Amino acid sequence: HNVVRQGLKLFLATQPDIEVVGEAGNGQAAIALVAQLQPDVVLMDLVMPQLDGIAATQQIKRRYPDVEVIALTSFVEDQQVAAVIKAGAIGYLLKDVQPAELAMAIRAAQRGEVHLHPQAAQRLMQAIGPREQPTLAEPLTEREIEVLRALARGESNKQIADTLIVSEKTVKAHVSNILGKLGLQSRTQAVLYALRHGLVSLDDVPL
Repeated sequence: HNVVRQGLKLFLATQPDIEVVGEAGNGQAAIALVAQLQPDVVLMDLVMPQLDGIAATQQIKRRYPDVEVIALTSFVEDQQVAAVIKAGAIGYLLKDVQPAELAMAIRAAQRGEVHLHPQAAQRLMQAIGPREQPTLAEPLTEREIEVLRALARGESNKQIADTLIVSEKTVKAHVSNILGKLGLQSRTQAVLYALRHGLVSLDDVPL
């Protein structure tokens, strides 16, 4: 909605470290703008004409994996939450979010940190079902499990690197290996995996 976009722009213009580089009124236009502008973060509505936010998120993450997507919507439904996270969104917020929290979520996404609305996290837990034992062709190493748990705690690459006393490049390599072994596309999906397989609890995930 144009009025929502105008409100977002007015608020974000007050943030010295955030720049709004473009806006779109539908999913197709959003994909085209991402291709042109290569933003760090996209705020994505889920209900849009021409192409919905879930499909647009999926295409953006497939073509531009370094662009992080935050779902910003008016409702929380199990199917919608799970679908957009599966599509690769790193965060899920409701439109009644406080402005300061929205800015914090944008900064967190830019750092690669997961940020979920508490209701969305609860719906995700319901959607992913009971815990189960993982069956992988190539199991995660102990270090990769350590990094996965840190991801679930919402830590950035730099924080993980500082904790493990390694370089950020090494952490990025671990994250890439984790996603590859698990067949996942985003950190948020990795967090859901960790929750589902009992590697972390919901209390560990930043909300």
